[in-house]
Amino acid sequence: MSAVVAGGRSVVDSLTGRFKAGIITTGELVKLAVESIQWGFSDIVARRFSWSEFLLQCWFMTRVSLLPTILVSIPFGVITSVQIGAAANQIGAQSFIGAVNGIGVLRQGAPLVTSLMIAGAVGSAICSDLGARTVREEIDALKVMGISPIQRLVAPRILAALLVSVLLTVIVAMTAMTTAFIIVVGGGQISSGTYLDSFVGLAQPADLILAEMKAFIFGFVATIVAAHKGLSARGGPKGVADAVNQAVVLSVILLAVINVGLTQAYVMLFPGGA
Repeated sequence: MSAVVAGGRSVVDSLTGRFKAGIITTGELVKLAVESIQWGFSDIVARRFSWSEFLLQCWFMTRVSLLPTILVSIPFGVITSVQIGAAANQIGAQSFIGAVNGIGVLRQGAPLVTSLMIAGAVGSAICSDLGARTVREEIDALKVMGISPIQRLVAPRILAALLVSVLLTVIVAMTAMTTAFIIVVGGGQISSGTYLDSFVGLAQPADLILAEMKAFIFGFVATIVAAHKGLSARGGPKGVADAVNQAVVLSVILLAVINVGLTQAYVMLFPGGA
Protein backbone atom coordinates (compact mmCIF):
# COMPACT_ATOMS: atom_id res chain seq x y z
CA MET A 1 0.00 0.00 0.00
CA SER A 2 2.79 2.38 0.91
CA ALA A 3 4.53 1.61 -2.41
CA VAL A 4 1.36 2.55 -4.30
CA VAL A 5 1.05 5.82 -2.36
CA ALA A 6 4.72 6.61 -2.96
CA GLY A 7 4.30 5.87 -6.65
CA GLY A 8 1.26 8.12 -6.84
CA ARG A 9 3.12 10.93 -5.12
CA SER A 10 6.07 10.59 -7.48
CA VAL A 11 3.74 10.88 -10.48
CA VAL A 12 2.05 13.95 -8.99
CA ASP A 13 5.42 15.49 -8.15
CA SER A 14 6.64 14.82 -11.70
CA LEU A 15 3.56 16.42 -13.24
CA THR A 16 3.82 19.38 -10.88
CA GLY A 17 7.48 19.84 -11.77
CA ARG A 18 6.74 19.72 -15.47
CA PHE A 19 3.93 22.22 -15.05
CA LYS A 20 6.21 24.63 -13.18
CA ALA A 21 8.92 24.17 -15.81
CA GLY A 22 6.37 24.91 -18.51
CA ILE A 23 5.34 28.14 -16.79
CA ILE A 24 8.97 29.19 -16.45
CA THR A 25 9.69 28.39 -20.09
CA THR A 26 6.63 30.36 -21.20
CA GLY A 27 7.79 33.38 -19.23
CA GLU A 28 11.29 33.15 -20.66
CA LEU A 29 9.92 32.89 -24.20
CA VAL A 30 7.74 35.97 -23.70
CA LYS A 31 10.67 37.88 -22.19
CA LEU A 32 12.94 36.93 -25.09
CA ALA A 33 10.28 37.92 -27.61
CA VAL A 34 9.75 41.33 -26.01
CA GLU A 35 13.47 42.04 -25.74
CA SER A 36 14.05 40.97 -29.34
CA ILE A 37 11.32 43.28 -30.60
CA GLN A 38 12.65 46.15 -28.51
CA TRP A 39 16.23 45.67 -29.69
CA GLY A 40 15.21 45.26 -33.32
CA PHE A 41 12.97 48.31 -33.37
CA SER A 42 15.39 50.55 -31.47
CA ASP A 43 18.37 49.50 -33.60
CA ILE A 44 16.50 50.12 -36.85
CA VAL A 45 15.39 53.56 -35.65
CA ALA A 46 18.90 54.39 -34.41
CA ARG A 47 20.42 53.04 -37.67
CA ARG A 48 22.69 50.59 -35.93
CA PHE A 49 20.84 47.41 -36.91
CA SER A 50 23.14 44.67 -38.22
CA TRP A 51 21.84 44.49 -41.78
CA SER A 52 24.81 42.41 -42.86
CA GLU A 53 23.84 39.73 -40.33
CA PHE A 54 20.22 40.04 -41.46
CA LEU A 55 21.10 39.47 -45.13
CA LEU A 56 23.41 36.60 -44.22
CA GLN A 57 20.64 34.92 -42.24
CA CYS A 58 18.10 35.49 -45.03
CA TRP A 59 20.38 33.73 -47.50
CA PHE A 60 21.12 30.93 -45.03
CA MET A 61 17.44 30.33 -44.22
CA THR A 62 16.46 30.41 -47.88
CA ARG A 63 19.24 27.99 -48.78
CA VAL A 64 18.28 25.40 -46.16
CA SER A 65 14.49 25.65 -46.58
CA LEU A 66 13.63 26.52 -50.19
CA LEU A 67 14.22 23.16 -51.87
CA PRO A 68 12.68 21.05 -49.04
CA THR A 69 9.67 23.37 -49.04
CA ILE A 70 9.09 22.92 -52.77
CA LEU A 71 9.58 19.15 -52.51
CA VAL A 72 7.01 18.96 -49.70
CA SER A 73 4.55 21.26 -51.52
CA ILE A 74 4.36 19.06 -54.63
CA PRO A 75 3.09 15.87 -52.92
CA PHE A 76 0.87 18.05 -50.73
CA GLY A 77 -0.79 19.43 -53.86
CA VAL A 78 -1.14 15.91 -55.28
CA ILE A 79 -2.74 14.52 -52.12
CA THR A 80 -5.09 17.49 -51.81
CA SER A 81 -6.27 17.24 -55.42
CA VAL A 82 -6.78 13.47 -55.26
CA GLN A 83 -8.71 13.51 -51.98
CA ILE A 84 -10.86 16.52 -52.85
CA GLY A 85 -11.46 15.22 -56.37
CA ALA A 86 -12.66 11.86 -55.03
CA ALA A 87 -15.03 13.51 -52.55
CA ALA A 88 -16.35 15.94 -55.19
CA ASN A 89 -17.05 13.09 -57.62
CA GLN A 90 -19.07 11.25 -54.97
CA ILE A 91 -21.37 14.21 -54.32
CA GLY A 92 -21.44 15.54 -57.88
CA ALA A 93 -19.64 18.81 -57.16
CA GLN A 94 -16.76 18.56 -59.60
CA SER A 95 -17.11 22.21 -60.60
CA PHE A 96 -16.05 23.32 -57.11
CA ILE A 97 -12.79 21.33 -57.02
CA GLY A 98 -10.74 24.39 -57.97
CA ALA A 99 -12.23 26.56 -55.23
CA VAL A 100 -11.84 23.96 -52.51
CA ASN A 101 -8.29 23.13 -53.57
CA GLY A 102 -7.16 26.72 -53.79
CA ILE A 103 -8.83 28.00 -50.64
CA GLY A 104 -7.74 24.97 -48.62
CA VAL A 105 -4.13 25.45 -49.68
CA LEU A 106 -4.21 29.19 -48.96
CA ARG A 107 -5.91 29.05 -45.58
CA GLN A 108 -4.32 25.93 -44.12
CA GLY A 109 -1.83 24.14 -46.32
CA ALA A 110 0.64 26.87 -47.24
CA PRO A 111 1.06 28.34 -43.74
CA LEU A 112 1.34 24.90 -42.12
CA VAL A 113 3.93 23.61 -44.59
CA THR A 114 5.89 26.82 -44.16
CA SER A 115 5.70 26.59 -40.37
CA LEU A 116 6.96 22.99 -40.41
CA MET A 117 9.88 23.95 -42.64
CA ILE A 118 10.72 26.96 -40.48
CA ALA A 119 10.50 24.88 -37.29
CA GLY A 120 12.30 21.85 -38.70
CA ALA A 121 14.96 23.22 -41.05
CA VAL A 122 15.46 26.85 -40.05
CA GLY A 123 14.65 26.50 -36.34
CA SER A 124 16.97 23.54 -35.84
CA ALA A 125 19.78 25.37 -37.62
CA ILE A 126 19.30 28.48 -35.47
CA CYS A 127 19.14 26.43 -32.29
CA SER A 128 22.26 24.42 -33.11
CA ASP A 129 24.20 27.56 -34.05
CA LEU A 130 23.28 29.47 -30.90
CA GLY A 131 23.64 26.32 -28.79
CA ALA A 132 27.16 25.74 -30.08
CA ARG A 133 28.04 29.35 -29.33
CA THR A 134 26.61 28.94 -25.84
CA VAL A 135 28.51 25.79 -24.90
CA ARG A 136 31.72 27.32 -26.32
CA GLU A 137 31.06 30.28 -24.00
CA GLU A 138 30.91 32.76 -26.89
CA ILE A 139 27.62 34.10 -25.53
CA ASP A 140 29.23 34.71 -22.14
CA ALA A 141 32.12 36.46 -23.90
CA LEU A 142 29.68 38.82 -25.64
CA LYS A 143 28.06 39.64 -22.31
CA VAL A 144 31.46 40.34 -20.73
CA MET A 145 32.23 42.78 -23.56
CA GLY A 146 28.92 44.53 -22.91
CA ILE A 147 27.27 43.26 -26.11
CA SER A 148 23.75 41.89 -25.84
CA PRO A 149 23.49 38.49 -27.59
CA ILE A 150 19.81 39.22 -28.19
CA GLN A 151 20.70 42.44 -29.98
CA ARG A 152 23.61 40.99 -31.92
CA LEU A 153 22.39 37.48 -32.74
CA VAL A 154 18.68 36.99 -32.06
CA ALA A 155 17.04 40.15 -33.45
CA PRO A 156 18.55 39.86 -36.98
CA ARG A 157 17.56 36.19 -37.12
CA ILE A 158 13.98 36.95 -36.14
CA LEU A 159 13.61 39.65 -38.79
CA ALA A 160 15.13 37.34 -41.41
CA ALA A 161 12.82 34.48 -40.41
CA LEU A 162 9.77 36.75 -40.71
CA LEU A 163 10.71 37.77 -44.24
CA VAL A 164 11.58 34.23 -45.34
CA SER A 165 8.37 32.82 -43.83
CA VAL A 166 6.18 35.27 -45.73
CA LEU A 167 7.95 34.59 -49.01
CA LEU A 168 7.97 30.82 -48.52
CA THR A 169 4.21 30.85 -48.00
CA VAL A 170 3.73 32.34 -51.45
CA ILE A 171 6.03 29.71 -52.96
CA VAL A 172 4.21 26.89 -51.17
CA ALA A 173 0.80 28.17 -52.26
CA MET A 174 1.83 28.58 -55.89
CA THR A 175 3.57 25.19 -56.03
CA ALA A 176 0.73 23.28 -54.38
CA MET A 177 -2.02 25.00 -56.38
CA THR A 178 -0.14 24.53 -59.66
CA THR A 179 0.39 20.85 -58.88
CA ALA A 180 -3.29 20.42 -58.01
CA PHE A 181 -4.31 22.21 -61.22
CA ILE A 182 -2.12 19.92 -63.32
CA ILE A 183 -3.44 16.77 -61.61
CA VAL A 184 -7.12 17.73 -61.84
CA VAL A 185 -7.16 19.30 -65.31
CA GLY A 186 -4.59 16.89 -66.74
CA GLY A 187 -6.61 13.97 -65.40
CA GLY A 188 -9.67 15.18 -67.29
CA GLN A 189 -11.89 15.66 -64.25
CA ILE A 190 -12.86 19.23 -65.22
CA SER A 191 -11.74 21.84 -67.74
CA SER A 192 -9.15 24.48 -66.91
CA GLY A 193 -11.74 27.24 -67.30
CA THR A 194 -14.11 25.64 -64.81
CA TYR A 195 -11.29 25.07 -62.35
CA LEU A 196 -10.10 28.67 -62.49
CA ASP A 197 -13.61 30.14 -62.49
CA SER A 198 -14.55 28.30 -59.30
CA PHE A 199 -11.37 29.40 -57.55
CA VAL A 200 -11.63 33.04 -58.63
CA GLY A 201 -15.33 33.14 -57.78
CA LEU A 202 -14.98 31.95 -54.19
CA ALA A 203 -11.46 32.98 -53.15
CA GLN A 204 -11.05 36.29 -51.36
CA PRO A 205 -8.09 38.60 -50.69
CA ALA A 206 -8.63 37.86 -47.00
CA ASP A 207 -7.54 34.26 -47.65
CA LEU A 208 -4.10 35.41 -48.77
CA ILE A 209 -3.92 37.90 -45.91
CA LEU A 210 -4.77 35.13 -43.45
CA ALA A 211 -2.06 32.88 -44.92
CA GLU A 212 0.59 35.59 -44.71
CA MET A 213 -0.45 36.55 -41.19
CA LYS A 214 -0.17 32.93 -40.09
CA ALA A 215 3.24 32.61 -41.71
CA PHE A 216 4.40 35.82 -40.02
CA ILE A 217 3.31 34.60 -36.58
CA PHE A 218 4.56 31.05 -37.15
CA GLY A 219 7.98 32.29 -38.22
CA PHE A 220 8.23 34.54 -35.19
CA VAL A 221 7.22 31.84 -32.72
CA ALA A 222 9.49 29.17 -34.22
CA THR A 223 12.49 31.50 -34.21
CA ILE A 224 11.90 32.62 -30.62
CA VAL A 225 11.66 29.01 -29.45
CA ALA A 226 14.79 28.00 -31.36
CA ALA A 227 16.76 31.00 -30.05
CA HIS A 228 15.64 30.38 -26.47
CA LYS A 229 16.59 26.70 -26.54
CA GLY A 230 19.91 27.50 -28.18
CA LEU A 231 20.83 30.18 -25.65
CA SER A 232 19.89 27.90 -22.75
CA ALA A 233 21.78 24.83 -24.03
CA ARG A 234 24.01 23.18 -21.44
CA GLY A 235 26.23 20.10 -21.30
CA GLY A 236 28.34 20.16 -24.44
CA PRO A 237 27.37 18.58 -27.78
CA LYS A 238 24.73 16.35 -26.19
CA GLY A 239 23.11 19.42 -24.63
CA VAL A 240 22.99 21.10 -28.03
CA ALA A 241 21.38 18.02 -29.60
CA ASP A 242 18.80 17.89 -26.80
CA ALA A 243 18.09 21.60 -27.24
CA VAL A 244 17.49 21.15 -30.98
CA ASN A 245 15.10 18.26 -30.33
CA GLN A 246 13.20 20.26 -27.70
CA ALA A 247 13.02 23.31 -29.97
CA VAL A 248 11.50 21.38 -32.89
CA VAL A 249 8.96 19.52 -30.74
CA LEU A 250 7.89 22.62 -28.82
CA SER A 251 7.65 24.68 -32.00
CA VAL A 252 5.40 22.14 -33.74
CA ILE A 253 3.10 21.94 -30.70
CA LEU A 254 2.85 25.72 -30.36
CA LEU A 255 2.27 26.21 -34.08
CA ALA A 256 -0.55 23.66 -34.09
CA VAL A 257 -2.26 25.37 -31.15
CA ILE A 258 -1.80 28.84 -32.66
CA ASN A 259 -3.14 27.65 -36.02
CA VAL A 260 -6.35 26.42 -34.41
CA GLY A 261 -6.78 29.72 -32.58
CA LEU A 262 -6.16 31.86 -35.66
CA THR A 263 -8.50 29.76 -37.79
CA GLN A 264 -11.29 30.01 -35.23
CA ALA A 265 -10.77 33.75 -34.91
CA TYR A 266 -10.93 34.14 -38.69
CA VAL A 267 -14.16 32.14 -38.88
CA MET A 268 -15.76 34.29 -36.16
CA LEU A 269 -14.58 37.62 -37.57
CA PHE A 270 -15.24 36.80 -41.24
CA PRO A 271 -18.13 34.31 -41.26
CA GLY A 272 -18.84 35.04 -44.90
CA GLY A 273 -15.36 33.93 -45.88
CA ALA A 274 -15.46 30.64 -44.00
